[in-house]
Amino acid sequence: MIKTDRAARCWEAYTSVNRKFGPLARIGPNELITDDPELIRNMSSARSAYVRGGWYDAARLDPYDDTMASLRDNAAHDKLKAKTASGYAGKENPDLEAGINSQLAGMVDYIHRKYVSSESELRPLDLARMTQYFTLDTITRIAYGKDFGYLDSDSDVFEYIRTTEEIVPQIQLRSDVPWLRKLQLNQLVLKLMGPKATDNVGMGKLMAVAREIVAKRFEPKAEEQQDMLGAFIRHGLTQRQCETEVLFQIIAGSDTTATALRATMLYIITCPYVYQKLVDEIDEAIRAGRVSSPISNNEAKALRYLQAVIYEGLRIHSPFTALLMKQVPPEGDTYHGKFIPGGTCIGHSTWSVMRNKQIFGDDVELFRPERWLNIGPQERATMERTVELVFGYGRWACAGKLVAFMELNKFYVEVRFSAHRKVSGE
Repeated sequence: MIKTDRAARCWEAYTSVNRKFGPLARIGPNELITDDPELIRNMSSARSAYVRGGWYDAARLDPYDDTMASLRDNAAHDKLKAKTASGYAGKENPDLEAGINSQLAGMVDYIHRKYVSSESELRPLDLARMTQYFTLDTITRIAYGKDFGYLDSDSDVFEYIRTTEEIVPQIQLRSDVPWLRKLQLNQLVLKLMGPKATDNVGMGKLMAVAREIVAKRFEPKAEEQQDMLGAFIRHGLTQRQCETEVLFQIIAGSDTTATALRATMLYIITCPYVYQKLVDEIDEAIRAGRVSSPISNNEAKALRYLQAVIYEGLRIHSPFTALLMKQVPPEGDTYHGKFIPGGTCIGHSTWSVMRNKQIFGDDVELFRPERWLNIGPQERATMERTVELVFGYGRWACAGKLVAFMELNKFYVEVRFSAHRKVSGE
């Protein structure tokens, strides 16, 4: 596992294992990996007796306390998720979509202000960096009421990107290697080497940012806010719980969405026929008055080819491919007639799930949005349910799924290319 993680292409190794040894294969003394979507759903369903395995201990960004993403006790996790649900769903944040729209406008302005080339000057845009700026500003805007200003400053505010580029591979390695997890959480090691809010760099610095944001909300005269953090506080999260959730939000709410945006955009601009069909659909919708400016989430859902591109992008390049190990209940479980002892951990082979030929067809290695068109409703529903496993499922489904899809739905419409910026009726 160490060799695989250090190569930074672990998803390829996981896929290779399942292709060679079947939908449930051994990758360690007490660890299995599966690419069976039904088994993944069964493990993650709301009434499942499975629990999160020790793999999740390394998911603590602030190593001193759990977040919703690392809690292993089912009851404690469910209680915390219930308290945060309305915040993520936008039920207590009437400004949710408007907040995303404002960041989209800021991103378009950022492109025009700094990266529109002329005959005399070439201004190349780093799309990878821009998508991170956009998703970071978006999550901070809708979660805390004000963006951190990544797009305005065109810089890595708080050195978040540099820190995550350093820290995330370490988290991946510790998650997959049990003895490294134990070392990470050793109290003596944490005391001597653990991140601290007084640090000037690294995770400690980000912990300090989270604490500062939360501390202002818990001041005696602080006004109640209609944003995610405000909803968390209203539903009973403590100051310490808010600190750890804020830190997790900044990373989970930006990095994976940025990965999905830039990967799908790469496929769009390198597949001329896909690009042309997508632009044609958007332009026709604008002319027909079916798309406002900026596009609403519901309007985007009605654009069939756009939805095909979004789902195909998530399928061909899953933004999150970690193992997410679940632990078999003490009484054990049975899979296709084979007994699995209690305590065994089973990981997700997400990359391989998205290449299931029975679900997606024989050309699974090809980026082809047309596979989502002209099919029956049942077949499409099966494909959508499978792709949405990139957000987890059931008890452990990603709380920010709604926000992520809203960003995806809007991004490709608003970021169009100069030749197509204006059409009749726009």
